[in-house]
Amino acid sequence: MNSLSSEQKSSISLSTKIYLTIFGILAFLTVLTVSVSYLHLSRPKAITVALLIAGFKVSLIASFFMHLKSEGKLIHGIFYTALFFALILLFLVLPDIGIR
Repeated sequence: MNSLSSEQKSSISLSTKIYLTIFGILAFLTVLTVSVSYLHLSRPKAITVALLIAGFKVSLIASFFMHLKSEGKLIHGIFYTALFFALILLFLVLPDIGIR
């Protein structure tokens, strides 16, 4: 039976604290998003605020849960290239949403 060393236990404890903190921040941001929807902002402002909050949530998820913060340059390059094209697609679609 392999028992964990004290260094391994503290590493697991730190990882758990980090994940729970990120979970708490994500839960708070979800509540914030729902709360902002009750402010009855104009549609463009509401979409802007929602996208900003969602963007921050995505960055937390990608950094911590997908472990991108510790990846190499190649993975970062692939991620940012995909993000770039996703943003282009988003900005091509947003004007159409505003017309309807």
